[in-house]
Amino acid sequence: MNPIIAKLLIDIARKKIKSKQPESPVTKKQIEPVVNNLHIELTHAIKEYIFIAIGVFSAGFGLKGFLLPNRFIDGGATGISLLLENITNIELGYLLILVNLPFLLLGARTLNIKFAIRSIIAIGFLALVVHFVDYPIITEDKLLIAVFGGFFLGLGIGMAMRGGSVIDGTEILAIFLSRKFSITVGDVLLIINIIIFSFGAYILSIETALYAILTYLAAGKTVDFVVDGVEEYVGVTIISEKHDELQVMIVEKLRRACTIYAGKGGFGTSGKSYEKDIIYTVVTRLELARLNTEIDKIDKKAFIIMGLVKDLRGGMIKKKPLK
Repeated sequence: MNPIIAKLLIDIARKKIKSKQPESPVTKKQIEPVVNNLHIELTHAIKEYIFIAIGVFSAGFGLKGFLLPNRFIDGGATGISLLLENITNIELGYLLILVNLPFLLLGARTLNIKFAIRSIIAIGFLALVVHFVDYPIITEDKLLIAVFGGFFLGLGIGMAMRGGSVIDGTEILAIFLSRKFSITVGDVLLIINIIIFSFGAYILSIETALYAILTYLAAGKTVDFVVDGVEEYVGVTIISEKHDELQVMIVEKLRRACTIYAGKGGFGTSGKSYEKDIIYTVVTRLELARLNTEIDKIDKKAFIIMGLVKDLRGGMIKKKPLK
């Protein structure tokens, strides 16, 4: 008999024997959280992959409906791919994977595997969409191409980021360099794109490079609108009866610092208040989806307040060396 089948039969027999025995309350308490966690994980994953799918189709529309037919380029890894597509005979779908691959490997080593895997799936999906899906060519007006091509590309990047991934690998490089050299992600992206646009002006034309800058600005503003920027931080206040478990999760699982301050609950019978610890932490937009998933695993009724953090000083956050 196949050893795998034999093992399965033994496991089934053991489950039947256990099912005949009365379950203790401890067993139920151990099983129920696991089931709930799987349900929460699956629900959040479905929602995040829907965001990624919308982002991929939007970016594909921006590329094939506007930029690619008119030999326009953009910034980032997508811009490098478009530039190479203009000077080689390699199709854009292949170039998107080849150009982004080193950045994704860097992300797997420096960020986390889950983020890298999602990004690989998103970029691979984008390559398939660009290669196989036929989008209509919308216009030949250069100004409209630059503005709306950048808009749909930025919308795609932003939606993918809301799903916990990227479809342009230069953001990963920017995050890595910002941690290493104490400069912001935005500064690194600006330097990378200046180099790309300079090559575009030399290889194609100065006019094309100028339109590419306009495309990049439109895409960047759209990303800001969708996700409030790659480098924006979100302050999260969590009020929950299970504050101890949430504190351990943030520190040990997410590897993020948090501040605990004492508070009193004002909801309930008049004249009664309940002391409770309130958790405050600061995360990036890319980490927000995972934080929400982990909070739901512990306490789905937790009261969460989120707000954009416009500026930070001190602590473990690296800021611009010059103001």
